[in-house]
Amino acid sequence: MQLRYAFRLYPDAAQQSALARAFGCARVVFNDAVRAREEARAAKQPFPKAAELSKRLITEAKQTVERSWLGEVSAVVLQQSLRDAESAYRNFFASLKGTRKGPRTGPPRFKSRKDARQSIRFTANARWSITDSGRLNLPKIGPVKVKWSRTLPTAPTSVTVIKDAAGRYFASFVIDTDPAADQARMPDTDRTIGIDLGLTHFAVLSDGTKIDSPRFLRRAEKKLKKAQRELSRKQKGSKNRAKARLKVARAHAKATDARREFHHQLSTRLICENQGIAVEDLAVAGLARTRLAKSVHDAGWSSFLSMLEYKAQRHGRTLARIGRFEPTSQTCSTCGVKDGPKPLNVREWTCTACGAVHDRDHNAAINVKTAAGLAVTACGVPVRPGAIPAQREETGSHGFPTGNRAT
Repeated sequence: MQLRYAFRLYPDAAQQSALARAFGCARVVFNDAVRAREEARAAKQPFPKAAELSKRLITEAKQTVERSWLGEVSAVVLQQSLRDAESAYRNFFASLKGTRKGPRTGPPRFKSRKDARQSIRFTANARWSITDSGRLNLPKIGPVKVKWSRTLPTAPTSVTVIKDAAGRYFASFVIDTDPAADQARMPDTDRTIGIDLGLTHFAVLSDGTKIDSPRFLRRAEKKLKKAQRELSRKQKGSKNRAKARLKVARAHAKATDARREFHHQLSTRLICENQGIAVEDLAVAGLARTRLAKSVHDAGWSSFLSMLEYKAQRHGRTLARIGRFEPTSQTCSTCGVKDGPKPLNVREWTCTACGAVHDRDHNAAINVKTAAGLAVTACGVPVRPGAIPAQREETGSHGFPTGNRAT
């Protein structure tokens, strides 16, 4: 499978200028491709092919006075920008036809130099390399200093250079991993676990373990309020406002990185210790529209479940998801009697049928494990059929923290 390994970059002033030119040229080519497609649609003509766009927007455009500066950056960067536009249109049309999974996507929009995230991609034919001194040598940019947090397991197939809203630079390498080697890294175990995600505790396991919710955004709110108040008082368009905006972005990035690090550490530990993991398919988008929206976003359940999914696939573990309408909080895990819905403030209850006293979250975690077929009866027979293997849609971590956690 493919994974992304992200590392922090520290370009000097000249390299930052070269990267800014590359970001700008890639953005212009992408916008030109979108404009050409939209003009063809408005004229009710067939969309121009990729080869035609490459010739018109790159090769011929470099010969004109208006676009001569496209020759100052690597041609591979411009070609990859065209491919991004093609991919965006393919996803849009697949979404319209209903052949693409997930929420519906809109048509490609024009990119702006004010976008929070800027990126360019170099493939193998761009002749980029890693020098003996550990620097990333990029064409027409030069050797850029890299903060290596770990060694790359294999030679990367491409690298994407990213600038985020906080002004930080990252290099994201695409790595093809060996499935046999990945599965051999994990110790043999026959343990299975059920997980109940929540807000009071981030996760409660079926073995009774409770994992506290760090609440990274809540803990950073005081600092964020101060930074945002200072930003609102700065004059629009001034340099002081740009500095204040960067301060706010860095505060948000710090909370995001801490949350992602927590998710990576917890998901790796669970995958390492358990052969089978059962989770509930939560309606995060719906919960994010309630009064609990800030707490739901702060928990980051979707990100955590995505990490569990690709790590289970990578290391030969089993991840089972149960339906979101399964009454895990209403059913007694001892006798199996459904005791009815309970308000959220009820954290402990007694079964009216057998008299067992249950912790709400622990009882739900046991029921999640049972509903997924990972629990067994007293006779040693599975309660339900075996768990479904993890889907093969998640190909790697999509975040870009200060270091990287692709394990």
